[in-house]
Amino acid sequence: MNVTVLGCGRWGSFIAWYLNKIGYKVLIWGKKGFPEIEELKKTRKNNLVSFDKNTIITDNFSIAMKHSEICIISISSQALRSFLMENAFNLDFKKKTIVLCMKGLEKETGKRLSQIVEEVLGSKVDVAIWVGPGHVQDITSGVRTCMVVDSKSEPTKLHIIKSFNSNLIRLYIGTDVLGNEIGAAAKNIMGIASGILDGIRLSSLKGVLMTRGAKEIADLISALGGKPECAYGLSHLGDYQATLFSEHSNNRKFGEMFSKGKKFEKLCEGIATTTAILSLAKKTNTSLPICQAVKNILDKKDTPKNIIKNLFERKIKREF
Repeated sequence: MNVTVLGCGRWGSFIAWYLNKIGYKVLIWGKKGFPEIEELKKTRKNNLVSFDKNTIITDNFSIAMKHSEICIISISSQALRSFLMENAFNLDFKKKTIVLCMKGLEKETGKRLSQIVEEVLGSKVDVAIWVGPGHVQDITSGVRTCMVVDSKSEPTKLHIIKSFNSNLIRLYIGTDVLGNEIGAAAKNIMGIASGILDGIRLSSLKGVLMTRGAKEIADLISALGGKPECAYGLSHLGDYQATLFSEHSNNRKFGEMFSKGKKFEKLCEGIATTTAILSLAKKTNTSLPICQAVKNILDKKDTPKNIIKNLFERKIKREF
């Protein structure tokens, strides 16, 4: 089976590397002129992975879409709508199975990524999500992980899991697309919060962050009509170690540097997701104190220490 990967950043290039490793004919695409694809075309490698001659590397979108019936998308979540709108009417996505290997919510609307795909390409499009914990640096060195695949279509997710499962990545069958998408996106917010704690020397509060963070995301998932247990699964709580503690986490690193007044140049999906998730909280009248605290810190409404202090001074409540 042939597989196309649209997006050649950190995670897209890893997915292409992984699928080639387990035996698929892979094509990886990047937008012409972008540094990432130009580097791959010249050297067949980046600072994380390298590709053998069996992997096709191209900036030609038409060639990429003709390569296979399974199309994996791994780009910035905030660019997904414009990317689909730019290409939807030139080539037929409807005959493809689209797998979203990306995490986030649309900043302006609070929409989940699969919702955006269905809005742009039509409700009959075959779309799935593939999310969960893991860093490229760890998995490529042989460290195994578990992830989850979900879709409204049972045959679709079973096909993807059976095709892409291996002894390096164990794939589980998701039971709620909404819950897993919200969970996957929200873990990036918790990553920023974790970095802030590191930056102001309150890393010991990460245990509190893990438990209370997962609880408030479970409440939001429930309010949106999803299964709250997804917050305690691989898409959210399962991804905390890789997000809250790892030096490889962009969101954690951003939070740490922001709290120290320093700039972080790499992509940090959690920034836009914080705005989006609070819009969902407002619509559902759900309390998300940690997410709100992160937003207040990003907006510089007070010092991080004072904002965290205010969290501790709220009215006493039951844990569950």
